[in-house]
Amino acid sequence: MTPPTILDVEASGFGRGSYPIEIGFVEPKGTVFCCLIRPEPDWLHWDASAETLHGITREILLRHGKPPLWVAEQINRRLAGQTVYCDAWGHDYPWLCRLFDVCDLAPSFRLADLRSLLSEAEALRWGQVLDQVRAEQQLRRHRASSDAMVLQLTLQRVKQD
Repeated sequence: MTPPTILDVEASGFGRGSYPIEIGFVEPKGTVFCCLIRPEPDWLHWDASAETLHGITREILLRHGKPPLWVAEQINRRLAGQTVYCDAWGHDYPWLCRLFDVCDLAPSFRLADLRSLLSEAEALRWGQVLDQVRAEQQLRRHRASSDAMVLQLTLQRVKQD
């Protein structure tokens, strides 16, 4: 199975006012894209528990983040015409909308829920296989590109079994 492009978004927190702070994806041939996003001046929501999870501080974003327009243009150029999958569509979609809205752009790709690729039996095995892949990868950080890679590897393994 050739895996689809898998995308993940890290954010400032959850709920109203939250915004994307990092976007990462892995393409079918394993090419990885990951980028921190510099917050817009009115993007003020910050959740310390989210920071504890991903380890990205607002100061890091202000110092190393790319402007939202640059990020949106890069994503559009690289993902044009594709259906891209994520595991948290209900969160990732609004965060992507927030990014593209501030840039006055529309995504050139379609974002879909990874679960739509799974049969019922595969969905039942997903959690166990995901835990195995995470343990094997021994990732020390919860970041967008590494999460996307783990999801892509998990999908491949679930489809092989």
